[in-house]
Amino acid sequence: MGQNSVRREGTQSGVPHARDRGWDDDLHGAGEATGAGGGTPEPAGGPEPAPVPGGRAARRRGTPGADDSGTAPATAGGRAAARKQAKKAGKRKVLRWTAIGVAVLVLGTAGVGYAYYEHLNSNIRSGGRAGGSSGVQKAAPNALGDTPLNILLIGSDDRSSEANIALGGSRKDKDRPPLADVQMLLHVSADRQNASLISIPRDTVVKIPECKGEDGTVYPATTDRPINETLTRGGAGCTLTTWETLTGVYVDHWIMVDFAGVVSMADEVGGVPVCVKTGVHDKSTAKVKGGSGLKLPEGTHEVKGEQALQWLRTRHAFGSDQNRAKAQHMYLNGMMKKLQQQNAWTDTGRLMGLAETGTKALKVSDGLDTVAKLFDLGMQLKNVRVDRLSTVTIPTDPYPPNPDAWLQPRAAAAEKIWGMLRDDVALDKNGDKSPAKPKPSASASASAKPKPTAAAPATLAVTVVNGTDGNDEPAVEGRAKKIATALQGKGFTQADSAKEGKPSKGTVVAYPKAAGDQGRADAESVAKALGLPLSTVRADASAEGITLVVGADWREGDTYKRPTATAGDLPEGADDKAECMDVYSVYRWDGKS
Repeated sequence: MGQNSVRREGTQSGVPHARDRGWDDDLHGAGEATGAGGGTPEPAGGPEPAPVPGGRAARRRGTPGADDSGTAPATAGGRAAARKQAKKAGKRKVLRWTAIGVAVLVLGTAGVGYAYYEHLNSNIRSGGRAGGSSGVQKAAPNALGDTPLNILLIGSDDRSSEANIALGGSRKDKDRPPLADVQMLLHVSADRQNASLISIPRDTVVKIPECKGEDGTVYPATTDRPINETLTRGGAGCTLTTWETLTGVYVDHWIMVDFAGVVSMADEVGGVPVCVKTGVHDKSTAKVKGGSGLKLPEGTHEVKGEQALQWLRTRHAFGSDQNRAKAQHMYLNGMMKKLQQQNAWTDTGRLMGLAETGTKALKVSDGLDTVAKLFDLGMQLKNVRVDRLSTVTIPTDPYPPNPDAWLQPRAAAAEKIWGMLRDDVALDKNGDKSPAKPKPSASASASAKPKPTAAAPATLAVTVVNGTDGNDEPAVEGRAKKIATALQGKGFTQADSAKEGKPSKGTVVAYPKAAGDQGRADAESVAKALGLPLSTVRADASAEGITLVVGADWREGDTYKRPTATAGDLPEGADDKAECMDVYSVYRWDGKS
């Protein structure tokens, strides 16, 4: 499943801005999962050796004085140019070779070598990325070849092990299929400068598509069950497919943790800072049974072990599932700060401990099923500043058939957030603090491959598909025929409408992947004719020709009017970042009893 690998994910090979941020394209990879580059499979014997200065990597970057053999010409001018280039890039080289050294130590452990690398790999449990078909395609790369990265984080209430029973409650649930009680989508922007955590409360009813479990069991689609049941209907892959169906956002990977895994990870980090405005004791009461057992005095505390799990599970004391998500976001924000303070991405000892604990604690989708892939993922996340990590909970309303127990997304607010993710619009307003994007070098521009010219409109066959029912609204009748007619009027005389529709949240212009650059140029000419942004154009291995799917975002008019979203312009009630958690009065604790 090439699209699921993290190696070469999200950054075009040789793009200078990735290296300037402290990690190197050749070490961590670029574009393999995005269509920006073909990538190279990892050798069977382990991670690919580090590139040799002046060799293949140097030639790819256009190092002065490097010829096709990878050896600099023995001339005074060549040597001077090489010395000047080396001095200019000194700091970057230090960062690069430090990262390579850390990778070697983490993945090889000098004294034990490949055996320890294989030991860590053997710890990892994995499963298929998707449990069904959502029809959602990966976002097209931007001008620099970058794509966003989306990872679904799942907290399971699995009680099948004695450790989980001890931490999570009743033994009678030992054989019950686990529920996905915590679900968050981690969205990392294409430029890797901002990130967002988006939660959906566990009792929110959504459309769950048909899914197939790892044992081959097929679970039919349903529209009247809460999202936490997706885990029982095909595993984490079904949870991922449900998110794709709901959001129209391609999800690259999933990571799942159970009760015992949360405890071990919290202990490895050494505690995570959280805060309550008053003392809290989430206990069983006469009216409401249960409770996590969390007991903390007022103020900020570092929680670890079982107390960390209690924090993440507390709902009653914080008042609602939505506020529990807020507390979970506070915890993850605190963990990110703690890891950055510990230099966890460059301190070999910290990396070793995290690698050992993490590979045992987590279950991952098959695109993250080696230590090398997990390491690459961590290196892509390490530069996101904490003040650019947004936390959001989807606004909800009571679900009419069962208003006391279940919720449903507030349609307009949810769709606005999903649209911002699809368009990679930052959910925070701190973008002005980001470093400016570097411009391509003159040498890179000079060597850039010229784009082919699109074929004449009259020679291009375009199939138009009606996908206007992508947001569970009725399809606009005759929409595909109307847009096909509009294209014919613009010279695309072979444009025709398909008989069958295909629901899509967003409008897409697909072209056969095998058609390469020429196919993209032809598809872009269709997009331009209708006012569609070029981000709607994408390669599709299954496409037989240019296919325009008119999505739910374009239900009227012959010319597309793109919905605009401003960074940080979230719907009311979505932003849930808090410095300290409120405690519901019944569960306030005076710190004495």
